[in-house]
Amino acid sequence: MRILLCNDDGYFAPGIACLAESLQDLGEIIVVAPERDRSGASNSLTLDRPLSLRQAHNGFYFVNGTPTDCVHLAVTGMLEQLPDMVISGINHGANMGDDTLYSGTVAAATEGYLLGIPSLAISLASTDAVHFSTAGQIARQLAERFIATPIAEPVLLNVNVPDIPYAQLAGLAVTRLGKRHKAEPVIRVTSPRNEKMYWVGAAGAAQDAGKGTDFHALATNFVSLTPLQIDLTHQQQLSRIRAWLA
Repeated sequence: MRILLCNDDGYFAPGIACLAESLQDLGEIIVVAPERDRSGASNSLTLDRPLSLRQAHNGFYFVNGTPTDCVHLAVTGMLEQLPDMVISGINHGANMGDDTLYSGTVAAATEGYLLGIPSLAISLASTDAVHFSTAGQIARQLAERFIATPIAEPVLLNVNVPDIPYAQLAGLAVTRLGKRHKAEPVIRVTSPRNEKMYWVGAAGAAQDAGKGTDFHALATNFVSLTPLQIDLTHQQQLSRIRAWLA
């Protein structure tokens, strides 16, 4: 079993160290992660400059690029054999609902999926991020299940874990993405040079958080597992747009 690990918090983040430790005896574990925090990088690829690949003292590899760069470089250029799985995380903070469009954690897993490799993104749904070990145990549990019962086609799972002790989890729930309210406005600040500057506002509160959503699962101490797809086509609007053009 060969598992490629990535994240968007950087190769030095405690989440990816916990993930590697949790999986270390399941097979060959390769870590290729960004050299710095690239949260919010989404699926961006670096096309305007070459990328460098270096190895840290703990054996982790790091790239001066995005999470997507890391997985793409590892799968298409670095590794002699394809990994059996790509696992991205453990992210510091949730990736639920609309977050998945911006998330570098989800993007790294998405790149693995696009390259034909079963992939999952795993996030610890808390800004405090106390119980990384809980998310590590969930990642191991899912990896062991995949080893024992492989899924017949490439799959992309978005996993969010409550930030509580493992024994307090209510279980695993297969969910759909919820939806957030509109994000909070940007924060205007003035630099020491009297320049106007802006901080991007925080994500909005949950709007669609009913039963069956990732938000509801987390609120009831369930681990949320949401299968994602890449086809962005709005199927219901195809005929409407055809009529509009007629």
